[in-house]
Amino acid sequence: MVPDLITMAKGLAAGMPISAVTGRAEVMDAPDKGEIGGTYSGNPLAAVAALKVLEIMEGPGFMDRAREVGRITFERFNAMKEKFSIIGDVRGQGAMVAMELVKDRDTKEPLLVAPILSEAHQKGLLLISAGIYGNVIRVLMPLVITDEQMEEGFAIMEEALANVNV
Repeated sequence: MVPDLITMAKGLAAGMPISAVTGRAEVMDAPDKGEIGGTYSGNPLAAVAALKVLEIMEGPGFMDRAREVGRITFERFNAMKEKFSIIGDVRGQGAMVAMELVKDRDTKEPLLVAPILSEAHQKGLLLISAGIYGNVIRVLMPLVITDEQMEEGFAIMEEALANVNV
């Protein structure tokens, strides 16, 4: 199935205010000139930033690094899952990876991650919670992160998981 329209924003211009709508030609060509607009229309700086983002994404090594960051993260999160029974699931795609925390792996009862995030924050690592129950830690590192920086972050996460009484 092919969607009629796709809307995009956020990472299109590395934080600059821009959005996009793409779609099938018969849908996109239907409105008359000036009938489609938006909050972020006409920002030349954001347009230049978006073009640079596309240039970088199409450049050599970009996708390879995304796959490598994802591979390393999955590997480390799964190793943590083996060590900590409160990690019920590891999932994601590419460089965006999440671990779901549970009180019990069989029942999948959610375990709030706030204490773990607080512990990590005290040690210099900012993490976010996700999921409808607030029991998921999701990461998406910038692709310019070094392997050493990733390792430092993983070590802090592992220490926070070990130190928080659940």
